[in-house]
Amino acid sequence: MKKDQLPSRLLTRRRALLAGAGAVGAVATGGVLTAVTGDEPVTPATAAGPQARRPPKSSAYRLQPITGYGPPRAVPRRTLVRREPLLRVSGRGRTMVLTFDDGPDPRYTPDILDTLAEYDARAMFFVCGEMAVGNKKLLARMADEGHVVGNHTWSHPLLTRLTRRQIRSEMERTCDVIEDACGERPEWFRAPYGAWNRAAFQLGAELGMEPLAWTVDTLDWTTPGIRSITKRVERGAAPGVVVLSHDAGGDRSQSVRALRRYLPELLDSGYHVTVPRRHYA
Repeated sequence: MKKDQLPSRLLTRRRALLAGAGAVGAVATGGVLTAVTGDEPVTPATAAGPQARRPPKSSAYRLQPITGYGPPRAVPRRTLVRREPLLRVSGRGRTMVLTFDDGPDPRYTPDILDTLAEYDARAMFFVCGEMAVGNKKLLARMADEGHVVGNHTWSHPLLTRLTRRQIRSEMERTCDVIEDACGERPEWFRAPYGAWNRAAFQLGAELGMEPLAWTVDTLDWTTPGIRSITKRVERGAAPGVVVLSHDAGGDRSQSVRALRRYLPELLDSGYHVTVPRRHYA
């Protein structure tokens, strides 16, 4: 071999080694991408023509969605159409439910929420849409603190005097406000004045809501006095009882002060003040 031929041969060998390393790197890269994305490795094109393909840019792999990791589709939950509202709730031990209607009212609802928070108790608030639309922060607070926000129609009408279309409007508009404020649509509803009819049960079920009435009426809306409200709750206390009170619709200062009396007494007597759970068909 001549001395002037040595650089040329070394250069040719260097090019061959670099070409081989590039091929190995392409195969390894394709294998890694296959493991991450599930795609077949792309071999580099060797010649121009109909069968030749250029390898996609690296960003193309990142743009391809990964499928198969989402949660399975939930079976739609079905609500039974009842012929009468629920009057009591089931639960372990001495469980009771406190409910408040017609709110929220910024004059009284915050005090009720403060008392419930002080004793770590949960309650249900059946709100009217026309009251809730301007007080969404109170609805959000209810949900954040573990209370149940139920549907009490939009304007508190007597449902038995309305058409089906009017009843649906009263319910749907309030559902929309609750969902906007709390992030979820209500699962419970209560007819104003306790006046139920077949249309109310059917439409409530179509909207995914269960009808809940009450077992003990405090009659606080008549402003009978703090002592009278407290006695009605204490005398009616029993496992599964649902207590009706109000946080709006008039002067509810007696309701606020009565709650401060009977709630700690119920807890001291061994009652668990909580909210019910839904049972779907």
